[in-house]
Amino acid sequence: MRIAEAMAQEMAQEAKGTRRLLERLPADLFGWKPHEKSMPLGHLASHLADCLGYAPPIITMDELQFNPEEYKPVIAESAAGLLQMFDKHLEEALGALDGVSDQHMMKNWKMVMGGKPIIDLPRYAVLRSMVLNHHYHHRGQLAVYARMNNVPLPAIYGPSADERG
Repeated sequence: MRIAEAMAQEMAQEAKGTRRLLERLPADLFGWKPHEKSMPLGHLASHLADCLGYAPPIITMDELQFNPEEYKPVIAESAAGLLQMFDKHLEEALGALDGVSDQHMMKNWKMVMGGKPIIDLPRYAVLRSMVLNHHYHHRGQLAVYARMNNVPLPAIYGPSADERG
């Protein structure tokens, strides 16, 4: 099995639990945050829905010039908007991974900020850390936000206290 094929299978499997979590989030909680330094729930959920959108540029470009002043994240205003964003990015990520060779996945990819490389790793490593692991990290944070607001949690890696599977 090719690296890209394995990553696509993992991404598609993990997306099921993420989607179930996103669809449960009520818009009236989007402004809630657990701490003054924390991201509001709606921003965190939007960031999670956006994470898979990082995959296509990593696969199709050799280098990305990142300017934080120009970066404007899209913030969904409803659960439907979150799901639309998530589904679009999942489809695009899976499409970008389709047929990608191991040789291509082993080629370095760079993210450059202010003329300095901040990431310079093989594509598979960037996809693992910046897309998949990043996605899981924020899904875990969002699950805590949901629990703190009595939003029933879906089963993700087995039963939750709210759902048996």
